[in-house]
Amino acid sequence: MKPYRPYPPYQPYLAFVSFVSFVSFVAPLFAASSTPSLPTTPSIVERAFTAAYNLDHGEATALLDQAIAANPEDADAHRAAAIVAWLRIGFLRGSITVDDYLGSVSKPNINMLPPPPDQAERFHRHIARALQLAEAEVARRPRDPDAHFRLGAAVGTQASYGATVEGKILASFRSARRAYDAHETVLELDPSRKDAGLIVGTYRYVVSALSLPVRVMAYVAGFGGGKERGLAMIEEAAAYSSLSQTDARFALLLLYNRERRFDDAMRIVRRLQEQFPRNRQLWYEGGATLIRAGHYEQADAMLSEGIRRRDADRRERMFGEDALWHYKRGVARSHLGRFEAAYGDLQVALTQEAREWVRGRAHAELGRIAFTHGNREQARVHYRQALELAGRGNDPTGEAEARTLLRSVR
Repeated sequence: MKPYRPYPPYQPYLAFVSFVSFVSFVAPLFAASSTPSLPTTPSIVERAFTAAYNLDHGEATALLDQAIAANPEDADAHRAAAIVAWLRIGFLRGSITVDDYLGSVSKPNINMLPPPPDQAERFHRHIARALQLAEAEVARRPRDPDAHFRLGAAVGTQASYGATVEGKILASFRSARRAYDAHETVLELDPSRKDAGLIVGTYRYVVSALSLPVRVMAYVAGFGGGKERGLAMIEEAAAYSSLSQTDARFALLLLYNRERRFDDAMRIVRRLQEQFPRNRQLWYEGGATLIRAGHYEQADAMLSEGIRRRDADRRERMFGEDALWHYKRGVARSHLGRFEAAYGDLQVALTQEAREWVRGRAHAELGRIAFTHGNREQARVHYRQALELAGRGNDPTGEAEARTLLRSVR
C-alpha cells in the first residue's frame, strides 16, 4: 500500500480540500465488495441501494438494518447504512441537486445547517464500524484488492460527509487522500477493477479544475490530475458491472453538465429515469440540464411532467422542493416569452420554503422579466434582492450574475 504522505500546512489547501463536497451525493461510494461475508447480504444491500435511489429512504434503512442484523461484521452493509443516513441529511437540507455542485470547485454552494441529530448519530456509528472492519481486513490481507477497496470506500465516504455536512475541511482532506491512495492500490493490485476508478478519476478531474498554485500543491500531496484521464476513468466505472456503476452514472451527470456535454448528460438522465422511475428528482435534473443546453421547450415539458409526478407522489418532499421545481420551470418559460406563466412559477419560488440561492435566482429572473417590459426600477429592486440572497446563500455564481445585471440598469 502507498505510504501515507504528510501534507504541508499551507493555507491554500483550504481551497483545495473543499473539493470533497464536489463529489458528494453524486458519487456516494455505495459500492460493495464482490466477496461479502454472507451470501444473503449482497442482495439485501443491493435492494437497499435501489430503494435509496428511488427516494424510499425508510425502506432502504430497514433493509440495511436487516443486513447488519444478519451479519454484524459486514463492512459494506455498515457503510451503506451510513451513506443512506447521509443522503437523508442532504434530502432534508434540500442540497442533493447538480445545481449545488456546478459552481467553483473551491467554493461550492453547500448548505451547512446542522444535520438532524438522529441521522448524524446513525452516520457516525455505522461509518466508524465500517472503517474499523475495513482496516482490520487490510491488516489481515494487505494484498487483497477487495480489502483496499472497502477501506477507500469507507474513508472516502467519511471525507465527503465531513466536508459537506460538518465543514471539517482539513480532517476531510486527510480522509480524501487516504481514499485516493487506497483505490489507486486497488488498481495496482487488479487493473480490471474499473469500479476503483470512480474515486481516483473523480479526484483527478477535480484537481485539474483547481488554480495552478493549489493544483501544484495537490500534486505534491500525492493527488494525480488530468481532466481527460479522470473523466475516462469515471466513464469506465459507469460501464463496469458493479454496485458502484450507478454512482458513476450520477457522477457523469454532474461532470457532463460541467463540461457542457448536455447530450451526454441527457443520455445519463434518461437511463437513470428508466432505472429509478420513483425518483422524481431525475425529472428535475433532466429539465435543469435542458435549460443549460438552451432547449427551453423540452425543459418546460420535462419539468411539467416532473411536477405532475411530484403532485401524485404522497411521500415526503425534499426541503425547498416545490420552490426549486417552479423556479426552474419559470426560467424555461421566461426564455420562451411566456411571461405570465413564468411569473406565476417564480412567485411560487418566493412564497414557498426555499434555499436562499433559489430565492435569489428567482428574483434575478423576475428582474429580467421586468427589464424586458421596460420597468427598470422594478428590475433594479429584484436584482438587489438577488444580490443579497446570493450572498447569504453562498451562491458565488448567482452573486456574480446579480452584480452584472444590477450594473446593466444603473
